[in-house]
Amino acid sequence: MSNSEAPAQKSFTWRGQVAQLAAIVACVFIAKGAIAEPFYVPSGSMEPTLLIGDALVASKFPYGYGAASLPIQITLPETGRLFGDTPKRGDVVVFRWPGDRSQAWVKRVVGLPGDRVQMRQGQLFINDRAAQLRPDGTGEAEDDRGNTEKANRYIETLPNGVEHAIYKIRDNGRLDNTPEVTVPPGMLFVLGDNRDNSADSRVAVRDGGVGLLPIDNLIGRADAVVGSWDMGMRSQPVWTWLAGLRMERFFTSVR
Repeated sequence: MSNSEAPAQKSFTWRGQVAQLAAIVACVFIAKGAIAEPFYVPSGSMEPTLLIGDALVASKFPYGYGAASLPIQITLPETGRLFGDTPKRGDVVVFRWPGDRSQAWVKRVVGLPGDRVQMRQGQLFINDRAAQLRPDGTGEAEDDRGNTEKANRYIETLPNGVEHAIYKIRDNGRLDNTPEVTVPPGMLFVLGDNRDNSADSRVAVRDGGVGLLPIDNLIGRADAVVGSWDMGMRSQPVWTWLAGLRMERFFTSVR
């Protein structure tokens, strides 16, 4: 090979490396946009199902794809969802908060379009049918500041047979009795499993809640916790932080 050919070879190699890097970035972007995306749980509103410090993965394909599915939040006109499907009652969903679409929230779907949903003395009613509650001991509900409070734990059974755990910290809470709401087309009624500490569909967007959630705001279904760290360890010496890993929660399914 002559000396005059060497620069061309170097240029070709440099361009090839750039192309490979661009392909890797594109693959990651496509995977996050089309398959699944990781999220971090910053609040206790879904306790005991999800804990503060959980890292979860949301699968995007179950509900189809829309502007909310993109891994970066940009403002696009809503044109419906591609391959769209309605969640099932009991699904834990990640979505763009209607009050600020740059924020991703997580709640449980309890009401589908056409359903009549109401809370009566802390018990969920769907189409006048009560979700059954079975006592399941007690637990410790944690707030965003790391404080804990004793909570009664129940297993709630939705009318379609889906069972999941919830927390009730107190009786006659401010959200324990609500007017009956008929869920409009294209909307969902969502609740947090920590029923006394969740700004969900019982609370209007203007008051910091979710209100009725547009299906177009869905990002995906929360399917698995892939890691978890006790955020209370932040106040401890750095060399003790590894003790905050909740290994028993790694790679567990979300129910």
